[in-house]
Amino acid sequence: MSPQPASASRRHSASAPPAAGRAGSARPAVSVGLLVAICLVAANLRTTLTGVGALLPEIERGSGLTSSWGGLLSTLPLLTFAATSPLVARASHRWGSARLLVAALGVLAVGTVVRSLPSVVFLFTGTVILSAAIAFGNVLLPALIRRSVPAHRIQGVSALYVTVMGLMAAVSSGVSAPLAHTVPGSWRAALAWGVAFTVAAFLAWLPRMRGDKPQASTGETHSPVPWRSRLAWQVTLFMGLQSLAFYTAVAWLPSVLIDRGTSSTTAGWMLFYYQVVSLASSSLLPLLTRGRHDQRWAAAGASVLVAGGFTVLVAAPALSVLACTLLGLGGGACLVLALTFQSQRAGSSGEAAALAGMAQSIGYLVAAAGPLLLGILHDTTHNWTLPLTVLAVLGIATAVAGHGAGQDRHLHQDSR
Repeated sequence: MSPQPASASRRHSASAPPAAGRAGSARPAVSVGLLVAICLVAANLRTTLTGVGALLPEIERGSGLTSSWGGLLSTLPLLTFAATSPLVARASHRWGSARLLVAALGVLAVGTVVRSLPSVVFLFTGTVILSAAIAFGNVLLPALIRRSVPAHRIQGVSALYVTVMGLMAAVSSGVSAPLAHTVPGSWRAALAWGVAFTVAAFLAWLPRMRGDKPQASTGETHSPVPWRSRLAWQVTLFMGLQSLAFYTAVAWLPSVLIDRGTSSTTAGWMLFYYQVVSLASSSLLPLLTRGRHDQRWAAAGASVLVAGGFTVLVAAPALSVLACTLLGLGGGACLVLALTFQSQRAGSSGEAAALAGMAQSIGYLVAAAGPLLLGILHDTTHNWTLPLTVLAVLGIATAVAGHGAGQDRHLHQDSR
């Protein structure tokens, strides 16, 4: 890569806040308090969503919802993410990232409580409210990390919050059903247990509002959504395709295994195993890629592992443990990289928010379509061969997008 011209370097330095400096020279070391605050936000980004799947049969029985409405309840958060994410960057520019995050956490607490109130209307309304709040958290966290964390620590911190996010998602899936049978209020109360983490995150970020000036008040220009950037589209496609693979696997992997002769109990444990391997992969990735700014082959290789997992399910369904291992290893790494790129490829926190908004709005729209399209293909062909083959091919497409997104460049360099 040719050196950046001095004029471009000066323009970038003038436009980026001090927190966006290189390699951490302009940023203080990451404090324990900041890491705890980031992890508390991460704990809220999936907890209120993943428990719904385990509770869905009881929700349908208790509320009279049909399976179609139950499916809509599961898909609604992804559609809300897609609709809400583009709004975050402009709101962050006007109000400040930390202030907006505190407000989003407050809205998340309200939405969680509303969802557990005794009415189907409240069930769906609360789901939309809390999903919109989570969408703000999804976009704001990469921007806050870009602003507050040294460049060489971004991937490690991203891996940490992805691990916490995945761990809490797994815990929520596991405890929601038992809670529904032990606490007063049945499944409605079980839907609201995660509000404790929301309150904790809210309190942790309140002091960080001080000194959080909106970019508009400092004279900094709003970072537009980089629709014309090739690099931004590569980051976006990588985010969308890896999300599609994950949400499709979570939705259909047990059904695929059961159709191939696995018992329902074993299929459930295989889904758990897949998520555990994914967590391990997301935790280990920063250790394996430490000091490497170019992530092209890491992203491409992780995507190929996912494609390999789907291929094994087609060609050798008896090797389901191998398939889930490949899917978990590749999927966990892809998620960390997808979120890391939204911080690393930006030149400032405002640019990171704009890139994250673009990547997550389109990405979650793609992810929402995945489980639906896979079900349609299965209903049409009456087997899983074609759907799994399509997923394997999309895994190769993910590798191509990841190879582009992983290059050591920023959006402002991509425009030249």
